[in-house]
Amino acid sequence: MDNKTPSKSNSSSPNEINKTTIFKQEEPQTWFYFWTKQVSYRIPALVYLSDDRNFLAFAEKRKTLSDTDAEVLVMRRGTWKDATNQEVEWVSDQQLLTSACLPDHRSMNPCPVYERESKTLFLFFVCVPTVISERYQMLQNKNQAKLRYITSEDTGKTWSDMKDLTKHVIGAKEKNWATFAVGPGHGVQLKSGRLIIPAYAYNFDSTNEKPTSHAFTFYSDDNGHTWSTGDLIEAESNECQVAEIIDDSTLYCNARSKSGNRVEALSRSKGQEFDKASLPETGSGCQGSVLKFQNPDKSTWLLYSHPTDKKDRKNLGIYVNKSPLDLTQWNLKDTINNGPSGYSDLAECANREHIACLMECGEISENEEIAFKFVKISDTMDPPKMLRTGDIQNSSSSLYQ
Repeated sequence: MDNKTPSKSNSSSPNEINKTTIFKQEEPQTWFYFWTKQVSYRIPALVYLSDDRNFLAFAEKRKTLSDTDAEVLVMRRGTWKDATNQEVEWVSDQQLLTSACLPDHRSMNPCPVYERESKTLFLFFVCVPTVISERYQMLQNKNQAKLRYITSEDTGKTWSDMKDLTKHVIGAKEKNWATFAVGPGHGVQLKSGRLIIPAYAYNFDSTNEKPTSHAFTFYSDDNGHTWSTGDLIEAESNECQVAEIIDDSTLYCNARSKSGNRVEALSRSKGQEFDKASLPETGSGCQGSVLKFQNPDKSTWLLYSHPTDKKDRKNLGIYVNKSPLDLTQWNLKDTINNGPSGYSDLAECANREHIACLMECGEISENEEIAFKFVKISDTMDPPKMLRTGDIQNSSSSLYQ
């Protein structure tokens, strides 16, 4: 169907300005007096396709909020009609990505990346057996997640059959992984053409060792025809995203962690070193998004979205670093969503005045909806709040090869 709705504010509240609900939690239904079924949407991913000025918003559709009740990936398309205003026309009906389904498995962690030469959109995700939790895999030290992707050559209108990369790409490394996942959120294509898919794995050295989470990347140097697995970051790290901050030279990685601070890594060519971690983590951790922003004067800024509260998932902010090689230079002016806020994903736009954010949010809980919002770059700057520097972490491993 081709029903469309414009992106407009649903409330006069400042928190609702320019915010559009993309996926919304459904009313709960109680079954058998003890089990409540409430269809929910989690894990946002966003990509902007400049060829037809479309935003594609992805999420997991779940029977309940539980990770083990995830079912299928869904998508909605929004067309940005005029770059001079902030109105996006969204197709009202969500699209179930049926080609991303594996029988008796749930599809999770959407991670899109666009290959500009072949004009191919890749959507990576993991498929996990329906009844198998992440915790169970970690207790057994036996991975049951599968690395899968689908592609589209018509900006998400139709999709290819699903392809499995688990054996050919992860290979022998899988025997030391309790489980793994991609993203969630967007991947990137470097100036050189290399495609990067952020990921993390729970790694162990022997069957008697408790697995520890480490961020890493999958990458391709031939337009997505073949893929390889990069080395694990040495520090404990989890859900991550990456951005190229110097063309063909330096890759930045920002990862969730249990340490109280985000894990930030700079990878120069094939080497990697950790610098000061100046960004605080929220509670036991929450996913965040990073995006390279190229100014008209060719200078590069690094943007990062994450809940700003140190204890709870609330008050989503966008941090800005005008000197990306110095990880002590993060600034935060204000929040873009007050109240409950969870996972988010940032995307570039047609002009250099705005970026777009797809975020989990709500009035009582951050799981009530996934909403889209434009953010004006000038609103994220001056006067900033300087962030306090956290702990220094060091590593000698490679982020990608």
